Amino acid sequence: MFGFIFWRSRHGPLDRLSRLLVPMAGCFLLGGCSTLDYYQQLARGQFALLRAREPVAQTIADPRTAPTLRARLVDAQQARTFASEQLGLPDNRSYRLYADIHRPYVVWNLFATPEFSLEPVQHCFPIAGCVAYRGYYQQGRARGAAALMRLQGLDVYLGGVEAYSTLGWFDDPILSSMVGWDSERLASLIFHELAHQLIYAPGDTAFNESYATFVEQEGTRQWRRARSLPPLEQAPEAKQAAFVQLVLGLRDHLGALYAQPMAPMVMRARKAALIEQFRRDYRQLRDSIWQGKGPYDSWVQGPINNAKLLPFGLYDQYVPAFARLYERAGQNWRAFHEAVRSLAGQSAEARQRALQALLAEGSV
Repeated sequence: MFGFIFWRSRHGPLDRLSRLLVPMAGCFLLGGCSTLDYYQQLARGQFALLRAREPVAQTIADPRTAPTLRARLVDAQQARTFASEQLGLPDNRSYRLYADIHRPYVVWNLFATPEFSLEPVQHCFPIAGCVAYRGYYQQGRARGAAALMRLQGLDVYLGGVEAYSTLGWFDDPILSSMVGWDSERLASLIFHELAHQLIYAPGDTAFNESYATFVEQEGTRQWRRARSLPPLEQAPEAKQAAFVQLVLGLRDHLGALYAQPMAPMVMRARKAALIEQFRRDYRQLRDSIWQGKGPYDSWVQGPINNAKLLPFGLYDQYVPAFARLYERAGQNWRAFHEAVRSLAGQSAEARQRALQALLAEGSV
């Protein structure tokens, strides 16, 4: 992620939410942040991360390394080699390094919207373009910034991020916040993040995340075949998609509500009613798909506002279009990446038209 960065046994919508792109290195290198204090915390946080890195081989060889960590890192290095040799992804030191950060999240992402709008408060950076959040290396700072935004009447959501990419500005390490995942989930994240390093269109989150998600999903399928593992009986994405569609439905209903002229108190009440209806709909979905406790229960039962809905749809919107492009490229990764790079070089309008055409072609 450069990724919500939210989820999965592989990744779910909540894993990806938590991984949402945090390319902060370019920001402090080029001086694009809005306040000196924010600029300084980015620099301190990134450089602390750089200092904590060491070669994965060194961690594996260290007799003090826990056996479970050693096994996870060995598997990750096999996936890392596969990424470059078989998927056409960058061959560099990223994810060949390890960093123990001594905390559960590397950064905390802060999202905000007006109370009656689904448009995010945007933050613009020289390399990454404009994104719908700010990242903080210290949870206390993130909470303080969130409190100030709430005082301004904004809807706010704060989510922890276990991993992020610097788009190749630095050699990104495997973080201690990632090694509690199973080996396949860690491999999938490596494929996703290396795709961001290879191709990135500034300011176009849907394009970037859909491309990286396709590489992640198809790369993971091929990684399973390479290890003689059977295909998953039911792709986790199918169940995740049902939940995402439910969330997108709520977002559509809220958007229609906000377009109506009405007093704030009335709109606030109707907003709360739509959210409660969404919770009822989720319980029905959960009972039909998961037959009881579902993977999104805690997310749904917690406070819901506009800001919490922002990341949904960013990862999957154009995945079928990239699948079609991969087929056009003869399932050749090099040719596929070149076609994607060509799209990234077009204007945002031309790029969207091309992706929509691919979506339409794939649905025929």
